[in-house]
Amino acid sequence: MTKYELIRTAVVGVGYLGKFHAEKYAAIPDCQLVAVADSNFAQAKEVARRLKVDAVENYSELLDQVDAVSIVTPTSIHYETASAFLNRGIHVLVEKPITTTVEQAQQLVDAARANNCILQVGHLERFNAAMLDLDRVLTTPKFIETHRLAPYKPRATDVDVILDLMIHDIDIILSIAHADLVDIAVSGTSVLSNQTDIANARLTFANGCVANVTASRISLKTERKMRIFQTDAYISIDFQNRIFSYHRKGDGEMFPGVPNIDSKETIYEDGDALLAEITDFVRCIKSQEQPLVSGLEGLKALQTATQIRELLNRS
Repeated sequence: MTKYELIRTAVVGVGYLGKFHAEKYAAIPDCQLVAVADSNFAQAKEVARRLKVDAVENYSELLDQVDAVSIVTPTSIHYETASAFLNRGIHVLVEKPITTTVEQAQQLVDAARANNCILQVGHLERFNAAMLDLDRVLTTPKFIETHRLAPYKPRATDVDVILDLMIHDIDIILSIAHADLVDIAVSGTSVLSNQTDIANARLTFANGCVANVTASRISLKTERKMRIFQTDAYISIDFQNRIFSYHRKGDGEMFPGVPNIDSKETIYEDGDALLAEITDFVRCIKSQEQPLVSGLEGLKALQTATQIRELLNRS
C-alpha cells in the first residue's frame, strides 16, 4: 500500500480537452478532484461549478493542495507548468507533445526522477481499444504505413502538423519497431497556417524496418489508420472506428505455391481512451510503476518529431 488512500487531483487548462480530464478525475473512485485552473477564469469557474470543485486563475495556487495534476495547456507553457509541480513532488500527466524542445523534455524527465514522481505523457492512441490486440500478434515489423488526416481546426495551430498529429504515430512506431532509428527523409508544406500543415516522413530503423508516416490537417476527411507488414502477417488498425484486422498465412494454398490467408476482424465497442489513460496514471501513482507512456517515451517521440521538423525547415 502506498501513502495515497485518496489522490488529490487538479487540472490545469480546462478548455476543449481539459474539461474532459476534469470529468474523468471526478468520476474515478481513488481520486478527489480538488480544483481546476485556467487563465480564462470564467472558463475555470464554469467547469468548477459543474463539477462542484474550486476554481483558480493561477496554477501556483494548487502547489500545496494536490498530489497529482493534468496539464492541458498550450504546448508553449508545458515546461514551465510541469516543472513547477514536479519540483514540488507532485505527479504530472502532461498532454502531448511533452514540451516544445528536447532540452525541456529531458529536464522534465530528470525532475520526475529526482523527485520520485510519475511523469506520463498524453499520447492517447496507446489507449485506443483497437490497440489491445496488437501485442498478441506483433513480431518484427518490416514495413509500417500510417495516415493521420483531419480537417483544418484553428485551435490547434500553436504547433505544426508534426507536433499536432504526426507525433501520435511517431510514438507508436518507436514503441513497436524494436530498433534504433538510423535515417529520416521528409517532405511537407504549409497551406492554411504559417506552419507545416501536411507532411510525410520515411523512417528507417537499424533492423531494416521502414515506416512511411503521413499527417495532414487540411484534409476533407478524418482518417487515423496504421498498417503493419511482417513476415507472416498484415495488420491494420483503424483508430477512428476502432477496427483491428489481422491477416496471416494459413494452411493450404489458394493458388499453387500461394498460401491461404486467414483473416480476423474485431470491431470494438465505443471505448473511453481518456478514462483508460487517466486510470493508468492513477494506478501508476499508487503502485509506483512506470506508465505505458512515460516521460522518457514522450521525450523519444519529441526527439524524432524535432528531427523531422528540422529537416523540413532545411528543405
